[in-house]
This record gives sequence, C-alpha cells and structure tokens, in this order.
Amino acid sequence: MIEENQPSVLIMIFGATGDLAKRKLFPSIYRLFQKEKINKFAVVGVARRELSNDEFQANVKESILTFTKEQENVDEFASHFYYHSHDVSSSESYIQLKDIADRLDSHYQLEGNRVFYLAMAPEFFGTIAEQVKEQGLTDTNGYKRLVIEKPFGHSFESALELNKRIRTAFEEDEVYRIDHYLGKEMVQNIEVIRFANALFEPLWNSRYISNIQVTSSETLGVEERGRYYETSGALRDMVQNHMLQMVALLAMEPPIRLTTEEIRSEKVRALRSLRPMTKEEVNQYFVRGQYGAGTVNQENVPEYRTEHNVDPESNTETFVAGKLMIDNFRWAGVPFYIRTGKRMDIKSTKIVVQFKDIPMNLYYNTEETLQPNLLVIHIQPEEGITLLLNAKKTGGDVKSTPVQLSYSNKSTDQLNTPEAYEKLLFASMRGDATNFTHWDEVALSWKFVDSISEVWENTKESSFPNYEAGTSGPRPADELLESDGHFWWPVENLDLEN
Repeated sequence: MIEENQPSVLIMIFGATGDLAKRKLFPSIYRLFQKEKINKFAVVGVARRELSNDEFQANVKESILTFTKEQENVDEFASHFYYHSHDVSSSESYIQLKDIADRLDSHYQLEGNRVFYLAMAPEFFGTIAEQVKEQGLTDTNGYKRLVIEKPFGHSFESALELNKRIRTAFEEDEVYRIDHYLGKEMVQNIEVIRFANALFEPLWNSRYISNIQVTSSETLGVEERGRYYETSGALRDMVQNHMLQMVALLAMEPPIRLTTEEIRSEKVRALRSLRPMTKEEVNQYFVRGQYGAGTVNQENVPEYRTEHNVDPESNTETFVAGKLMIDNFRWAGVPFYIRTGKRMDIKSTKIVVQFKDIPMNLYYNTEETLQPNLLVIHIQPEEGITLLLNAKKTGGDVKSTPVQLSYSNKSTDQLNTPEAYEKLLFASMRGDATNFTHWDEVALSWKFVDSISEVWENTKESSFPNYEAGTSGPRPADELLESDGHFWWPVENLDLEN
C-alpha cells in the first residue's frame, strides 16, 4: 500500500557518521523537507562514534551547506535530528534506541512509522535486523521498513543466508534493497520511452533491433576503497546490480499494469531468460580487465596494483565487458553488450539501441555508407535522449547525412530533477517499492554472476594490467563485438551537445 504524499516517519540511519549519510542522505531528506513532501518527521543518527545531539546537528547543517549550497530553514531542519552512540552487537544499546524512538514518535506524532536505513558495512545487516526485532523496535502500530545498501551478499549463497536472517524480522514487502541507478531519472524513463511511444514499442524486438549496448565508465580509480574492491571487483560491484538491472528494464515484456508487483514480475522473467554459460563458455562471452598506469584528465595516475590496500599481484578486475543473450521470443538472436570500468577515458553511462539496417540502401554511394538508426538514452552525467536518423544533405545531390534529434533535461527541468536518493528515500516512506530490487531479482543476478566469478577467481589472469588508464578498456573487449560484426559506439561522439 502506498501512503499519502506527505507521510509521517521516524528514520533511523545506522552509519550516520559515514560518507553516504553526509553526501547523500542528509541532503536528500533536506530537499524533501524544503519541498514540503515531509512535515512530521524525525531522524535518529546511529553510529559508534561518541557525539552529542548538538554536535550531530552541527554535522547535519554542515552537510546541507556543503552539498546543497542552501541554508534556508536549515536550523529548523537540523532540530529534527538526534544521535545515539551505538554498539551493533549490544542488546542494551538497542533497548536504549527503542526508548529514544518511542519518545520521538510521541513528540512528533509519527504514528509508529519507522524506516531503518542501513548505511554501513554489509556484515552488520543481519545482526541489526535481528536485534531491532528482538528488542521491540519493530513493535509499532505503523509501518516498519528496512532499507539496505548494496552489496547484498557477495555470492548467491551469502545473499541467501543474509536474506534468511533479514526475513526473521521483516517481510519481503518491508525490505527495500537500494540500487541508486534505479532512482536515476533516465533509468526510470526507460519504461516511459518503451511503453508510452507507438514509435518504439512495435520495433522493440529481434526483427528490428540489431544489438543493445550499455556502457557505464568512470574516470576515477578505486581511491580509498581498495580493501572493499579487492573482494568485489567490477563484476560484483557493478554488473550484478546496476548493469543487470538496466538490461532487465530494457528486455522486460510490457507489464499488465504499471504496479510494483507487475513491473517486478516482468523484470524477473527477463532475468530468468538470460542464457546460462558453462565454465568453458565464460571467456567466450565475458572479458575482464585491470587498469595500468596512464593519464586521466591530463594527470598521471598509478596502476591498480599500486593503489592503497591492493594486492601487488591482484587478480581483481576493474573492467568487465560481456555479451548477454536473452533466450525468449522477443529477443532471440539479439546480443545485449555491457561494459563497465574504472580509470576509463570518460565518465559516462549510456544505453545505445542500434536498429537493423534497412533491406536495401537506395542512398549508398562510394563516399560513405548509411549510418544505422540509433536511440541513445543518456543516464549520467547528462540526462536525455538522442535519436539518430538519416536525412538529405543540403545541396543538389540526393545524399544522406546523419542528424540528431535530442531532448535534454539540462535545457528544461534539470534544476528540478530530484537526486536518485531523494526519490528513493521518499518512495520508501510512501511504501512504493517499484524501483527497489526484489529478492527474486537479487537471487537470479547472483546466480548468473557466480558462474563468471567462479571461473575468474580460479584462473590467474596473466595479462593484467591489460589496459592503460585513460583509455576505453582492453582490446579483447573490442574483439568481443567484432566477432559478431559489431563495434562499441564511442560514447563521447554521442553526447547531447554534439
């Protein structure tokens, strides 16, 4: 059930002194407050560090001033924040937290509505879920919801065990697994582009589409996340969640209705249709890479193996490219290509839908070939849509030239486009789980990714590092497409400004 537009809620943020809370959660709650989407609310920051309420509220105000550049009503906003120094494993600490929650619930008339946001290390997720249940924090007259950051496990087996522990305290419809890509404006727009346009939906199949490419590249390296990244790599960090979620949205069948249950059901069906790979086939369908030293934005950067907390002989991939086949009636024979990596030449997340060539090119000439029609969905850093068509060149000869039809959020409502975390936080308060991942999606994604990681972890990659920082990735990623007669569309040539 989705609540009214201005829900009352007590938000408990576990990990409230961390980077995520400071950069994303506090500013997102502030924007909801400023837009009057929340009125009756309180926030309890929970973390190990010793802080007074005044010190915590000062940290919240600093976060707002730094990351929103605003200060209107910031004192009033911060007055809704309280702090509890917490030991995750101590039952007594949860009893104290319950006392705080009960008092705030009464003071702000929050009707017993509670959101538990776990913005901390995943190894604590199960313990916190069990303790909030055992110590009575979930015994309220209102709703209770658990919001969890990724990673949700590091394999199917670990995710299954974590899910069992969480489900002792929360029902599936009370668990909100955040994938912040699903909060991005243009990712949510995939459904609208597909299902609200007669121009696209009849063509959205193997008869008219040649291939679909999903690229998510970063110019940053692992920075201070070396210890985490060594156990994760690009496969678990990006492919298992963000990349497969975008593929599911692109490949899903039209839902019967635009409800949470129906949309999730179609995404699960799409993930079930992913062609499984044998161990021998993994390296035919997937390519891994690791960055070496190079130049990014005119700055010399080190190779991955010399980064802080990284094994000097690390076998961890910082780049993944793959070919996914979806074995169903709609997509038979259409490859979905994905690639993601760190220390690439450009920061960009784009989806390129390449349509098939027309049967006979009447406008072929010796100077150039006809460019295929492309639909480009720009997700970040710019947001928008580009449709590449062919039109007549200006002049006397009947020759074609590519033209771009573009829509950009920058030129219209970019200033009003809510941040991904703002939208997802508000959705969790209202009980709208559409853009959160269901356990069935998590399980299917892990099973698919586990078949790849099992092969890679048991095979030392002798070519690492195999791509220079500041480039588009290793050569085998290009060969993956060339073997099918395709190539990666250069994302920098598809910018909205071009």
